[in-house]
Amino acid sequence: MAYQVRVFHPLVLATLGMCLVTYSSYYASTGMFQSTAPGSSRTFMMSRLPTSSENVPVAGNVTISSSLTQGILSLNTTAYAPGAVAISVPSEAPANNVTTHRTASQVIQRISPKEKVASSAASNTSNVTSSDRTEQGILTRYIYESGYKISNVELCSELGKNLQLLVAITSAPSHKDARMAIRQTWGHYSQRSDVNIAFLVGSTKDLHLAEELRDENKLYGDLIIAHFLDSYNNLTLKTVSLLEWVNNYCNQINFVLKTDDDMFINIPKLLSFIQKHAKEKQTIFGRLAKRWKPIRNKKSKYYVPSNQYQPATFPDFTTGPAYLMTGDMIHDLYTAALGKTYLKLEDVFITGIVAEDIKIKRTHVNEFFNKRIALNACNIQKGISIHMVKFHEQFDLWKKLLDGKTKCK
Repeated sequence: MAYQVRVFHPLVLATLGMCLVTYSSYYASTGMFQSTAPGSSRTFMMSRLPTSSENVPVAGNVTISSSLTQGILSLNTTAYAPGAVAISVPSEAPANNVTTHRTASQVIQRISPKEKVASSAASNTSNVTSSDRTEQGILTRYIYESGYKISNVELCSELGKNLQLLVAITSAPSHKDARMAIRQTWGHYSQRSDVNIAFLVGSTKDLHLAEELRDENKLYGDLIIAHFLDSYNNLTLKTVSLLEWVNNYCNQINFVLKTDDDMFINIPKLLSFIQKHAKEKQTIFGRLAKRWKPIRNKKSKYYVPSNQYQPATFPDFTTGPAYLMTGDMIHDLYTAALGKTYLKLEDVFITGIVAEDIKIKRTHVNEFFNKRIALNACNIQKGISIHMVKFHEQFDLWKKLLDGKTKCK
């Protein structure tokens, strides 16, 4: 009996071995790939094994770790980005059955459509916000989204043919106090039939702030809200948006003052200046900066990479806090800006690089005090613009302007 058992066991083992060989050969020939993932098991069927290294599309959310040994390929899958991917499968096993980095995870050949859409949407809403984007040379038209969330075209009735002056104030969404101070002081001159004032802001991701902006506009009707994301890197887009608005809705205007919400503007002095220069064409007036050099230090707020601007010096430009433009050049300035390599330094780009390119004249005017100065009555009366004025200081300057009692030399 013991002898029969000893003979029987080898026969059973041999029979089982033959079955296993037959089973493996069958599944190797049909190309069944067993895939395992945490908490799941999936099988991918193929009509054949690849005969050479080739791209094999695999459906599902997978990253690939593969080992090929004697015609049997095991795919260990883990979660990956949504959508189909393509992997490269080697036709031969690596030497000594060792799974190398290259065979374990081949390069993904394409990105799923969903990821492309998401990436595009992020680009459209962020404009120029990261250091990587700002260091790339890219035409302005490719990052500028035209149009407005709120346009208030009635600010310039009949395309502005009855207006002498539009004061366009670039502001940040959160600067409501600054806008209110201007409305209650020198912004009162918008009551004149030949002058109007508008605040231009970009978009915000803060839903509560966006709602506050809509409410503010319902009350005052003087906001222009553009599509670009409001940020320091997008200041140039803000002025491009201003130029587009004037080009579309106010192209019969005589003069446009571009200024910021931390400026005090002496409107009577400015109107007197306009009257003296009423016949000027294709000109930007302001405080002229000459022979300024680009800053190449990456740590600087004003860093300019050479692929955005290569020459050693900038063209002469009018500094950004306030400058006056003749209305006849707005269209040319807007269209030319779209075709130039983007630069986040708004005044250098608009009134320097672009203006130089289309031969717009820049004229220095001493009365543009585009810096912080002593806020005494004589400076207020002499100057057209004064920079770095806090919102609560606007009221004191307004009072000094209206006082008229101070005698100045």
